[in-house]
Amino acid sequence: MSKQVLITGASSGIGKQLAIDYANEGWKVVGCGQNAERLRALSDANANINTVSFDVTNNADVHEKLDALTDVPQLIILNAGTCEYIEHGQIDVELFRRVYEVNIFGLLNCIEALQSSFDENTHLVIVGSTASYIPLPRAEAYGSSKAAVAYIANTLAVDLAKKGVAVSLVSPGFVKTPLTDKNDFAMPMLMTPEFASEKIRQGIAAGKKEIHFPLKFSLFLKFIALLPIRLQLATVKCMTGKTT
Repeated sequence: MSKQVLITGASSGIGKQLAIDYANEGWKVVGCGQNAERLRALSDANANINTVSFDVTNNADVHEKLDALTDVPQLIILNAGTCEYIEHGQIDVELFRRVYEVNIFGLLNCIEALQSSFDENTHLVIVGSTASYIPLPRAEAYGSSKAAVAYIANTLAVDLAKKGVAVSLVSPGFVKTPLTDKNDFAMPMLMTPEFASEKIRQGIAAGKKEIHFPLKFSLFLKFIALLPIRLQLATVKCMTGKTT
């Protein structure tokens, strides 16, 4: 029986690279995303990739498309996400809402639609971000959404363990994708999607509960997170040259 994986956010960036790499390894891939044209090109390029187009923020659409799957893969990688920054600490509720709708509620919509298929063979992989570790300038919406994602993943790891479901949290640093291409600031240790895909696939294969990379960068942020908040803020200001 062939190995199967479902990946959201597969039309670009990390999700697209994961779909390509798993397919090249002989996995049957269900690539999910909102951009039907990009998904079509992805499936046309590789016979091991089938695609499903839906908007993760539309609960009814998510349920309709995922309920129609005749065989939900045991490996599920929920990767779809977005990023917007605020300016000068000025809260924009609609901006927060857009980010939360994709990063939090889009994630929850997918889990809700798929959870009836979860069993002791299921491995649920949720993609967060190292941005959730410490307070970063302009990242009030994105960072807080990814902090919520991390909490959801870690709590599900506790609750779903009763059913034998494995849950892993992926926290990448900066990866060159269409999202990060919009960033107007220096991105230390910027990685390629190929590198990110390799680290994620290695972590999944090893059954890791937490997959974070690049290691030096993520461990540095984890160390900062251990400091008292006053020192965290001072360190971030020194690192970025910005007031947090």
